[in-house]
Amino acid sequence: MPESPTGQQFLLRSGEQSVVVVELGGALRQYTVGGRPVVDGLSVEEPIEGGRGQLLVPWPNRVRNGRYRWNGQELQLPLTEPEHGNAIHGLLRWMSWQLLDQDETRVLLGATLWPQPGYPFHLGVTAEYVLSADGLEVTVVALNLGTDVAPYGVGQHPYLTVGTGRVDEAVLTVPAQRWVRSDDLGLPVATEAVVGTPYDFRMPRSIGAQQLDTAFTELERDATGRAVVRLAHPSGTHGTDLWLGEGVEFLQVYTGDTLPERRRRCGVAVEPMSCPPDAFRSGTALVALEPGAQHTFRWGLRPWTVQP
Repeated sequence: MPESPTGQQFLLRSGEQSVVVVELGGALRQYTVGGRPVVDGLSVEEPIEGGRGQLLVPWPNRVRNGRYRWNGQELQLPLTEPEHGNAIHGLLRWMSWQLLDQDETRVLLGATLWPQPGYPFHLGVTAEYVLSADGLEVTVVALNLGTDVAPYGVGQHPYLTVGTGRVDEAVLTVPAQRWVRSDDLGLPVATEAVVGTPYDFRMPRSIGAQQLDTAFTELERDATGRAVVRLAHPSGTHGTDLWLGEGVEFLQVYTGDTLPERRRRCGVAVEPMSCPPDAFRSGTALVALEPGAQHTFRWGLRPWTVQP
């Protein structure tokens, strides 16, 4: 049999829950509960497209022109979104991540980001997926292995589904007080209050025909320090909470309007991010990772069902 285009497959199980993480980019390929999809994922035969499930290291989202200045150096990243002239979603999503440890409910993968043109810094990165009765928890840890301070950001790109076919009927809640207005290239222009705008999802409401490729911040957190984004079926019978924990200061919500037709508006990408788009240039929430220092980024998924 030919090898999967996403490489080695790592299966986790807990009760009725099943998760598949893959070698390529350490991505989350599949998550089901009792056979019902939680993420709008991929079959084992499909290649990754649209960032589906990928880890975004060492920056999430876009860098304008791929060009930035760091500690007196002018640096140029590869333009991986050539149609807009941007560098997008980091440098590790098309790399093999190595298996470091695994049991029935946990897998730990690792990758090395070597110094290279545009990013002359040396990082070791691990991604741990843990499945329990409370859902799936993801922890990404980056360690600066080099001798220079490194600019660093991180994110992940899961697409959620509640089985509505299209996202229009799905009910979305985003506990954010501000949204990031962007230009036609998906790059920030200003950060504004959500009050009185179409981007106010603090109270649950259907997505409808609204098109989102929007960053949010100033997240309202509970007593545990977590902010919770909820996607629910319109019946209210089931849904998924995506919680944002340590190291998560922004999120991007994307309704998939620019994807190929067969994928368009089939799932909602809710992307935890440590920093906003273009942080390598603006410096907003960008981590200056000192030699020998590490950064931890934690988020998770908690599917729920209302019992009759």
